[in-house]
Amino acid sequence: MPRPQDVHTEIPVSKVLLRIILSKDDIRKIHTDSEPETLDSFHSFLKCKLGLHRDFVVQFQDPDFGNEFCNLTSLSELPKEKATLKVILKQTPESPRTDSTLDTASLSSLSSSSLEDTPTCRRLWPDPFVTPQFSYDVELKLKRGNEAFQESGTLLNISKDTKSEILDKLAEEMYKYSAYPSREQYDLVAQNLVKKHPCLREPGSVKGWYCWKFSLQFKMGNYRNKLRVSGCSELKVNCRNSGPKQKLKKAKKAEVSFLPDIPEGKTQNVLEEERAAIVAEMKKKRVDWKKVTDMMASTFSLRRKEIVEQQPLVAEVKARWPALFTDEQIEAEFARLTSTDLWATFVSGLDQYLERFLQMYRAKSHCIQTLSSLLSRLDDDNSVQKKRAVILRGLPHFLREDPSKLLKTAETTESEEQVAKGVNIGILLIQEEEDVLDFSVVLEEQIVLNGIRDFPHAVAMLVGLLFAVNIDYPKELRYTFEVFQKVLLNVGGEQCSARVQTLV
Repeated sequence: MPRPQDVHTEIPVSKVLLRIILSKDDIRKIHTDSEPETLDSFHSFLKCKLGLHRDFVVQFQDPDFGNEFCNLTSLSELPKEKATLKVILKQTPESPRTDSTLDTASLSSLSSSSLEDTPTCRRLWPDPFVTPQFSYDVELKLKRGNEAFQESGTLLNISKDTKSEILDKLAEEMYKYSAYPSREQYDLVAQNLVKKHPCLREPGSVKGWYCWKFSLQFKMGNYRNKLRVSGCSELKVNCRNSGPKQKLKKAKKAEVSFLPDIPEGKTQNVLEEERAAIVAEMKKKRVDWKKVTDMMASTFSLRRKEIVEQQPLVAEVKARWPALFTDEQIEAEFARLTSTDLWATFVSGLDQYLERFLQMYRAKSHCIQTLSSLLSRLDDDNSVQKKRAVILRGLPHFLREDPSKLLKTAETTESEEQVAKGVNIGILLIQEEEDVLDFSVVLEEQIVLNGIRDFPHAVAMLVGLLFAVNIDYPKELRYTFEVFQKVLLNVGGEQCSARVQTLV
């Protein structure tokens, strides 16, 4: 097989470390590969890295005014090595609502303000979950009920309407984080409700919140149905029909933006025209990457609708969305799906656990020969880059899974069809005799990304692509990929399996 062409740019001379403030609860650390050349290119970079779909204003800490935030109007104002920036999303004008666009009868329990606050893009599940404020009259009843409970242990006898209002508000708050909460998340919400308002404890119950949990599950189902009737894309995709029961299509990897609605002011036809423009741009010798990045962000909802609802083959996705299979757009799509910087977070998590994993590998090396062989490679090269590769390659061995399902070695003399055959999900190591040339990512027996410079980058790109095309992790490597996602990337890390919890 001929050596794949190198698709990477030269190693940057300098990097800029950025602390980005999106909100009080959302502060991220990212880095640029090099100093940005223009303000527009810097904005495009931030939009790609942060997964933003709307226009925004960037502010920097101005030393002339005691580091108060001021609008960034020139790159000369940006510090050379590291800076703290604030990104403020511009508000989009609201379209007028009519009775034909919103069935107010079916949403009688939802206020107009709650609909405006319901996010298309999910937030990460909070730890701990904060019980929201209820209406004034409900809060007044709870305050008096809590006082009576503290004095005499008397429980509050609430009416059906009051209980329904409490459940409505809790369901609305939970939906901001997950359309389909897990059993553990229902438990936490019910526990926190009773902890904050002990007068709501259930008489005769050991824990005092079991019935609240079951009531909340029913209320959440009703809430989803109301939003489904109103046209919510994420919920319409699971609309019941008379046919055979289908697998529930929902976020399984802690995505915060799984199936967003089409943006206001856009139509499916308009987005389809933009998709065709992306395909045409990618065929040019000199691709306008800024234009591609902007259009990829704009067409995110259309792409997710196709991938989630139609579940096409990877070859079909690549034909319709060729830009999605580039390093930059894999990272951008991952940021849109999870609000996480793929490579920066992955390598940061890897370095955080580097020594701990090496220590565990050494402890097991006497009974797992492959681990001993991998660790011996550090005798000649003890660099951080080498340690990262050893940790990732040794992980399936340590977790007692099948490492051949993750990495396959191929020679340059073999054809792509030969080396990719039988590989549904995995990474190819391309070598010439003893020299490692580069790595490729394979999905559904097709090389979808090649020219990757090292194994850690290949793993990060593989994980990013599995998110982007909505493919489940291979069962043979269930725990290995759980470590990649929940430990190293800290996406959904609050819920780990028992085997993975022993690692951290």
